[in-house]
Amino acid sequence: MKKSFLFISCEEAKHICDKSQYGESTGWERLKLGIRIMWCKFTKIYSKNNNKLTDAMEKAEVKCLKSEERKKLQKNFEEELTKHQ
Repeated sequence: MKKSFLFISCEEAKHICDKSQYGESTGWERLKLGIRIMWCKFTKIYSKNNNKLTDAMEKAEVKCLKSEERKKLQKNFEEELTKHQ
């Protein structure tokens, strides 16, 4: 079966969708993905869920420990462990 230059497989669509999430897809890839989304409900759902995940990650206000804070916490933890042995 000859591979079409416009119609892509579901696996390829998922790969392009993931690349688009990180801004790594080309305009041509996004066009092919758009065509696939128009007629494939599974790709459409995957893309929609991928976009929800991206939005959730952008809105998340994750606070991380600074390197010094983490080292201090690690040191305190190790001291407490040695006290109770």
